[in-house]
Amino acid sequence: MTRTNGPADVFVAHRGLLFTVAYELLGSAVDAEDVLQEAWLRWAGVDHDTVRQQRAYLVRIVTRQALDRLRVLGRRKESYVGPWLPEPLLTAPDVAEDVELAESVSMAMLLVLETLAPTERAVFVLREVFELDYGEIAEAVGKNPVAVRQIAHRARAHVAARRPRGTASPAENQAALQAFQRAVETGDLQGLLDILAPDVVAVSDGGGVKHALPRPIVGASKLAHLLAAGWYPRGVTWSAEPVEVNGGPGLLVRLDGEIDGVLSVQVENGLIAGLFHVRNPEKLSQVGREVVVSR
Repeated sequence: MTRTNGPADVFVAHRGLLFTVAYELLGSAVDAEDVLQEAWLRWAGVDHDTVRQQRAYLVRIVTRQALDRLRVLGRRKESYVGPWLPEPLLTAPDVAEDVELAESVSMAMLLVLETLAPTERAVFVLREVFELDYGEIAEAVGKNPVAVRQIAHRARAHVAARRPRGTASPAENQAALQAFQRAVETGDLQGLLDILAPDVVAVSDGGGVKHALPRPIVGASKLAHLLAAGWYPRGVTWSAEPVEVNGGPGLLVRLDGEIDGVLSVQVENGLIAGLFHVRNPEKLSQVGREVVVSR
């Protein structure tokens, strides 16, 4: 007789996928982990003999839990101090090899997904990233398949008008990050002007706890002059370590040896088009280790 996997084995086998679904819906690793805890409790109480498609069933549980939490998070964000950014993840280098997955968890795309209504966001993620069929998505979001098709079409058009303009190769990402890091560390104004896209956008998130830009900065000249003047005050010892952040290039920044922030870089046509700097300590709890994302 062939031994079938028990409920725990099945859940563990799909954990990377389930975490990624929850994270893409919430933009928060901490909340995604909470959703997985809730999903496990529900999964453990199911009559597993009645479940024909385990992956779809688990995704449905996670989606429903994430949608409930997403509505709560929306109310929290209304009172958030300063610009809000998703919680950064340190990801394995091989995530970048799956171009669609890497784009879907990138800071730039997560910010686009923030502009969707909760149900639109769930439908887009489940269809475009995880390729669930409309019937499975309908069960997950509590809509009929016809309505889900309409929502998917609307969400797809919305995202297409706002998504990043293109993807860069690993070599382009590495070259741009190295040039940026070198220019920042030496205060090289011309070096910054050479590597920043003319319409670069920089956003920083301190959550009202750490100093951060009060609003996004747009434009290479303005941003280059700010960075060349010094990222941190004189006399402060800081370092930046190249890492994979949300499937793309980034820097793990330490201040006096302690993690102070994570910088995610969006590269387009060899130039840096987006900088996303997270300093809010509440969003840095996951950056001491790589997080598994998959689909």
